[in-house]
Amino acid sequence: MPTLEAIHWGPASKSKPKHLVVLCHGLGADAYDLIDLAPSWQHACPDAIFASVHAPFHHESGFGRQWWSVADRSPPVMEAGVRTAAPYLHGFIDTELARLDLPADAYAIMGFSQGAMISLFTGLRRSTAPRAILSFSGALIAPERLTAELANRAPALLVHGESDDVVPVSRSHDAESALRAAGVPVDAHYIPRLGHGIDDTGISLGALALQRGFS
Repeated sequence: MPTLEAIHWGPASKSKPKHLVVLCHGLGADAYDLIDLAPSWQHACPDAIFASVHAPFHHESGFGRQWWSVADRSPPVMEAGVRTAAPYLHGFIDTELARLDLPADAYAIMGFSQGAMISLFTGLRRSTAPRAILSFSGALIAPERLTAELANRAPALLVHGESDDVVPVSRSHDAESALRAAGVPVDAHYIPRLGHGIDDTGISLGALALQRGFS
């Protein structure tokens, strides 16, 4: 399986990395879409290296990339898609931790939109839990299988705009309910008047989640 390519930033401290933060972009974007979050979060984890990854597949439009096709958004097809994509993210995290000579738990995963979906799905199924999973404008794929497949209970941050017209805010409400039922610690925030994006409130919440995770 090919290794995912990534853009790196940090550590802000200029020292040897002590942590890894993996950023997963949304549908039709690429790694450049999220790497600008790294300077905003540097104060929360100054010894972290940020790795913003390119999703494994080209988008059908010819522009950007995708974790899986959403031409058919029925639950079985979406589940098949995330299961195809998850090994790419697992492999990238394992390879990066080894390359950086970091402990198996010295990482966090963040994603936006489709990137949040792959982050939640993959992060909760890893044998060594991430320090945090940050989901922005995302959803929990195959929630009915979570309890049976859950490998850890990493703390999850859910942030979603109440005016999101791409991924309805109800998807994060549903994710919150399923995660809590499975015993996963959840910090959920629903931002009034925010559409499909990340605002200053979300950036602040993400910084706090990373600070807590790596403290």
